[in-house]
Amino acid sequence: MEQQKIQISQAIIWISSVFLGILSSVPQLASHAFNWKEAVVNSAITAAFSVIMWYANIYMLNRYAGKRTQHISYSRLLIILAFGMVIMFGLAWLQQLILSHINFGPVMLMVEVRGILINLVCYMFLTLLQNNYTGQQIQLELEKVKSDNIGAQYELLKNQINPHFLFNSLNTLKLMAETNDEETVDFIIKLSDFYRFTLESRKLDLISVQEEMKIVGAYLFLQKARFGEGITFTNDLEEKITQTLIPPFTLQLLVENCIKHNIVSQSKPLHIKIYNTSDQIVIENPVQRKAFTEDSLGVGLDNIRMRYKHLLEQNITIYSDEEIFQIKLPLIHEYHHH
Repeated sequence: MEQQKIQISQAIIWISSVFLGILSSVPQLASHAFNWKEAVVNSAITAAFSVIMWYANIYMLNRYAGKRTQHISYSRLLIILAFGMVIMFGLAWLQQLILSHINFGPVMLMVEVRGILINLVCYMFLTLLQNNYTGQQIQLELEKVKSDNIGAQYELLKNQINPHFLFNSLNTLKLMAETNDEETVDFIIKLSDFYRFTLESRKLDLISVQEEMKIVGAYLFLQKARFGEGITFTNDLEEKITQTLIPPFTLQLLVENCIKHNIVSQSKPLHIKIYNTSDQIVIENPVQRKAFTEDSLGVGLDNIRMRYKHLLEQNITIYSDEEIFQIKLPLIHEYHHH
């Protein structure tokens, strides 16, 4: 989100500057040798300095408006104070030309101290205003990310526990039970594991790739019970890659996407392969398009793309031609969400 620049009402700038100018001449009212011309010049010089410092501070802070800092920058403060002292010296010299009877030395010291105080007030006020606005923007972004993440998790849960997958799994289980298949018990255990993984992982932003591969293994076991040798799977991930992080159900959704959109049969097996490069996890399959694809109901690429974008501010890479379809996922070594 782009940082908005500081905007101060012109009325506030000018009215406050005039007020400071008048305030600076109040001590002269108590003097027995009050000179109204001297008071007017003094007020005008102070007001002019105040206006210049307002705009100088606004310009300085807006130059760094894109940087998310919520603390006082002492380097910028020293720069603006030095600039203010130069401006005040010039205005004091102008005052000396107008009121030549005033001793320049003592007046110069008083004017410079006054200028530093005015400059500090302007800088501190604008810095606090900017930090308050930045804090609000950061809070809004965090709430948006939280909302997007909860929404993605909710959609993921709804789409994982969907009637089609459950119907197919139960239908496969029925056939296995009727034929006294020796893997019936294993199928029930894997089906239970898969839904347990679903319920446990939905609360997490990231899990290890090793845990994700357990989900993929359970899912593939269920699908192989249905398709038999129509699905083959190769896992060439290096051991160190399994310790990196990934949004839960990312690889499972991609495997599911492969099965949904490609022909899976004994005569034309679908081969799914997963491996890694130096900075990416790659999952690929040959293109064997179905004549009629299943309705994805929002599961798959959009879900994964949204989670990488909003949760991690990273993008996935999609490559497709007439022979191969690839998804490349950036490696996540640590979770540095802000």
